[in-house]
Amino acid sequence: MPQLRPEENLRIFLQPTRFIDCDAPAIIEFAGSVTRNAASDKDKAVALYYAVRDRVRYSPYSLVFDPDHFRASWVLEQRVGFCVQKSILLAAAARAAEIPSRLGFADVRNHLATERLLALMRTDEFVFHCYTELHLGGRWVKATPAFNRSLCERFRVRPLEFDGKSDSIFHPLDLSGQKHMEYLRDHGSFADLPYDRMVESFCRAYPHLFGEGRPGWPGGEFEQEV
Repeated sequence: MPQLRPEENLRIFLQPTRFIDCDAPAIIEFAGSVTRNAASDKDKAVALYYAVRDRVRYSPYSLVFDPDHFRASWVLEQRVGFCVQKSILLAAAARAAEIPSRLGFADVRNHLATERLLALMRTDEFVFHCYTELHLGGRWVKATPAFNRSLCERFRVRPLEFDGKSDSIFHPLDLSGQKHMEYLRDHGSFADLPYDRMVESFCRAYPHLFGEGRPGWPGGEFEQEV
């Protein structure tokens, strides 16, 4: 098989997919309005990062295992999501702005979850944590748009900044010097959400939340718990 040229390798990361529906009118309009005054792809990526980070509230309680709830256009409409949903939205908006994007996944240990969430999960290990990777300046750069600024202020952690050049991943410590987040296992990068693999990982990690007669994932306002 002949080797693909770099631009051909990247083409898949610009195409609409089942979940990264960058061709949805709402996504196109959102990306266009956010990047209207951006002079370069880097400037576009930075503007999109902050728009997704702060205009879409983070909440793990938004998790519902319905594939439709993981489409970027659905997340944009709801304006709330957890890390996977917000990363999908950023990936879709980037593709709509002609910036190649993909999704990265890792298992992490989160030391700053609320008491209710930790009691619910029975662990501080979060499986299939998601971030977005954007192809800028000839290389892939990680961007993590999960925690909005107001939530970070409640948690007393620095909101993650993104400059379009350096990887933006969770700070290991909070403002008091306490542990914040540790990356445990990397699952690699994907052109679209590996939905079935994600669901299997959640069911294996949190079996008490899934299946007949079990409570499932609750609702609630996460930011108010902090």
